[in-house]
Amino acid sequence: MSRAFVFPGQGSQAVGMGADLAGAFATARDVFQEIDEALKQNLSKLMKEGPESDLVLTENAQPALMAVSLAVVRVVEKDGGKPLDSLVSHVAGHSLGEYSALAAAGALQLADTARLLKLRGQSMQKAVPVGVGAMAALLGIELVPAQEACKEAAQGQMVAVANDNGGGQIVVSGHKEAVERTIEAAKAQGCKRGMLLPVSAPFHCPLMQPAADAMQAALEKVPLATPRVPLVANVLAAEITEPSMIKQRLMEQVTGMVRWRESVQYMKSQDVDTLVECGAGKVLSGLVRRIDREMTGLALNTPADIEAFLKTV
Repeated sequence: MSRAFVFPGQGSQAVGMGADLAGAFATARDVFQEIDEALKQNLSKLMKEGPESDLVLTENAQPALMAVSLAVVRVVEKDGGKPLDSLVSHVAGHSLGEYSALAAAGALQLADTARLLKLRGQSMQKAVPVGVGAMAALLGIELVPAQEACKEAAQGQMVAVANDNGGGQIVVSGHKEAVERTIEAAKAQGCKRGMLLPVSAPFHCPLMQPAADAMQAALEKVPLATPRVPLVANVLAAEITEPSMIKQRLMEQVTGMVRWRESVQYMKSQDVDTLVECGAGKVLSGLVRRIDREMTGLALNTPADIEAFLKTV
């Protein structure tokens, strides 16, 4: 059996993220400094001190989450003396986490990744006027019934499943009124609870096409190497290594569904039994056992987490 490194998406950000890593490791400080220089922005100060209202902005949250993820991986590799490809058979990331996964696996340069995520955040924010779109979490419902609820609730507007997170957790995205109707329609499909999410744009649905176009243009200009281990892509729920295909999937991912449940199941089919979440929060490591009870999830957030992990490998 083997393990995979997985990387969190938006929602895991918090003021103070990465501060303990920066305090303990020069390697982490170097990652944060390189990203600050690439963005011409003191993102590391914003991560450490806030204000939260600025950190949660999509254009800041996305590169900030990547920064913490890459700091963890670089510390494991450099300070722990364990190259990524000696530890894991695959990498995967949830939404923006896919960029973190590619940077961790050496497919994208760190500075390029930061700039791409800044643009991705800005483009996603601009794609739909504030207040027009929304996202909602549906709990206690699986993919097919959620898709049926979306069909019933659309009524000429756009609403679609954005994330199939597994464990009966589905996120839908689209026009605000259609999303609100979907919450009601999902109840008839067995949904236990539905709630609007505090997000500023309807991610991972066709309303994001302007952002997908912007990312396609940006990705064409950025060199992308073959990752050291295969990426399990969000939109495929299968592994991929060919650089031009990876770029295509990154562009599709902006408007497409994050097939996280299926991605985890795919990794299990490839003999992965442990998902190691690198970065802020514990969302993905918490979902693992809800998707498959035979799998294990663990989170590397802090210096103590990294130290404990390195003792086991």
